[in-house]
Amino acid sequence: MMWTTPPPNGTRGTNLEPVSNTSVPTSADATLPLTGERTVPGVPEENYWFRRHEVVYRQLLERTAGRVVLEAGSGEGYGANMIADVADKVIGLDYDTSAVEHVRARYPRIDMRQGNLADLPIEDASVGTVVNFQVIEHLWDQAQFLAECFRVLTPGGELLISTPNRITFSPGRDTPLNPFHTRELNAAEMTELLEEAGFVVDLMTGVHHGPRLRELDAKHGGSFIDAQIERALAGEPWPAELVSDVESITVDDFALVSADIDASLDLVAIARKPTP
Repeated sequence: MMWTTPPPNGTRGTNLEPVSNTSVPTSADATLPLTGERTVPGVPEENYWFRRHEVVYRQLLERTAGRVVLEAGSGEGYGANMIADVADKVIGLDYDTSAVEHVRARYPRIDMRQGNLADLPIEDASVGTVVNFQVIEHLWDQAQFLAECFRVLTPGGELLISTPNRITFSPGRDTPLNPFHTRELNAAEMTELLEEAGFVVDLMTGVHHGPRLRELDAKHGGSFIDAQIERALAGEPWPAELVSDVESITVDDFALVSADIDASLDLVAIARKPTP
C-alpha cells in the first residue's frame, strides 16, 4: 500500500494492524483516515493500491462461499464486507480501536472484534477460512501468527494470504522500503513459513500488471508505481494527469498469474490445514 507519513512512534513491527492517533469515527458514513499503513476506498490518489488489494478479494471470493470466515487484520473492513456477500458468517479482527469502531458502524454484517494477531481470540477449529491480505509483512512474529491461523481452522480449512513480493517491492534491500513493514517475503520464504506451520500449500500465485498498467508504466517513465511514490514522498500536489490515471484503475487492470512468480508484485497463496 502507499505510505504518506512516517510511522507513529512504537507502531512499526507490532503484531497489530493498524495503529493511529486519530479520533474514532462516529458515523457509518465516516471515512477511516488514511494513515499510510492501510489502504482505504474512495481516495483518488490511493486508488491504484486499493484496486491492487481488491483484485485478490474478488479472485478468491468464491472460496469463502458458505463458510465461517475470519479476516485477521481486517483494516477498513471493505474486504470483510465483500466476503459477507457469500459467506455464512464473517468475523473481523483488528487491534486498532478506530478501525474496530469504524467497521462496526459502517459494515454491520461483520462480527467485528478487537484483538492481537499473535493470540487470536477465536476458539480452536472453529472457522472454515482465514483471510489475511497484506498484513503478515507488518508482524514481528510471523510464525506465531501462522500457528494461530492453523489452530483456529477446521481440518481441511483454508488460509488465503497475500503479501508484497520482497523481490519486487523492496528490490536489493536488506530492510523493507515501507517503514510499516517488518519482514517482507519472497515466494520460497512464504512457502517455507506456511509449511513449517503445518499447512499444505495448494497454490502460490502472484499479482501482475495487465496490459493497460504496462502501458501506464511506459507512460510514467518506466514505473507507474515509482511515479506515485515519488509524488507522495515529495509532499506536493499531484499532477492532474497522474491523479486521473491513478483514479481510472480498476481490478481488471491486474492479473493473478502463477508463472514467473518472482516477478509478481504481490504473492497470493492458498494454504490448507490437512485433515487427520
